[in-house]
Amino acid sequence: MMRSASVSRRTAETDVAVSIALDGTGKAEISTGVGFLDHMLELFARHGLFDLTVKVTGDLHVDQHHTTEDTGIALGQAILKALGDKKGITRYADIHLPMDETLTRVALDISGRPFLVFRTSFPTEKIGVFDTELVREFFQAFAVQAGLTLHVETLYGENSHHIAESCFKGLARALRQAVAMDPREEGRVPSTKGTL
Repeated sequence: MMRSASVSRRTAETDVAVSIALDGTGKAEISTGVGFLDHMLELFARHGLFDLTVKVTGDLHVDQHHTTEDTGIALGQAILKALGDKKGITRYADIHLPMDETLTRVALDISGRPFLVFRTSFPTEKIGVFDTELVREFFQAFAVQAGLTLHVETLYGENSHHIAESCFKGLARALRQAVAMDPREEGRVPSTKGTL
């Protein structure tokens, strides 16, 4: 069974189309108009082994905020849709992700109870022309729409690019584990409640 989904989201600010296959090979076709976000989503797909297509037209004449946030919203919605009834998934996962001098911990629960703890700060306000505060905006939008309890904490780091990259790679690797099918949970939702 191929777990995949597509989501389209159009507002007065952005037009976003996302397609994802959870059991993919890491292929990515990304075009958001925001170079750094494209880079982060490409490595998210590669390290999560998700096949991911993202196409966005946004109000970049204003800034990159709406494009980044709305991409997070649509990607979260697509992942939630692709998970279906969540029967057989591993559900929980965590990882410590090193990126040169940086170490970030990502822990998540596909709980259906959206919550973000984001304990990461950046030594600079920008990575190139990308506002570093938008990393948190993306993670917030993504966690809420995917229904994740998501904890991201950079334990240490000095380079803003490395810090952001460790967050996205950590999310990819943890999510890859959490969405994986657990043969011992076959046909069951991994919850005593019977639903997530």
